[in-house]
Amino acid sequence: MAKILTSIFYSNSAVELAPILLGKLLCRKINDDIIKLRITETEIYFGENDTACHASKGRTKRTQVMYEQGGIAYIYLCYGIHNMLNIITGVQDHPQAVLIRGAGQYNGPGKLTKGLEINRSLNNKLLTKENELWLEDDKKMVNYTATPRIGIKYASIEDQNKLWRFVAK
Repeated sequence: MAKILTSIFYSNSAVELAPILLGKLLCRKINDDIIKLRITETEIYFGENDTACHASKGRTKRTQVMYEQGGIAYIYLCYGIHNMLNIITGVQDHPQAVLIRGAGQYNGPGKLTKGLEINRSLNNKLLTKENELWLEDDKKMVNYTATPRIGIKYASIEDQNKLWRFVAK
């Protein structure tokens, strides 16, 4: 039986959680339906020193959510088109998140949020059933490949080359 992930789980760092989020269930309640999709791709954004991380510019109105305690959704609009779902991780005041890049049949973060009707109304909300977006663990283990992150040409070469993208095999 799957267990809902708790704040204790999310208090771990993004570096630790990104690979182990693979295989977990992303759950979304839409009206009377509950959709559960296995997470297949994640990506790390870690702190003010990571030039790919939104927090690299410091604390702003937009990035304040990244400075919260882990277990909160960070959803932002990318290119004015796609909502991106990030899971805030770690301890308060250390900005970090895991971008959920894929789950189930959705092989892209924009496709995923569109398919699950995830939008900015869920930004800065706890990942709970009450908020209609949460993660569950049914102990499924998956093998994965680590690669450089994608879509971050604005970041330093060093940060572009970090193996911080994880894809289930």
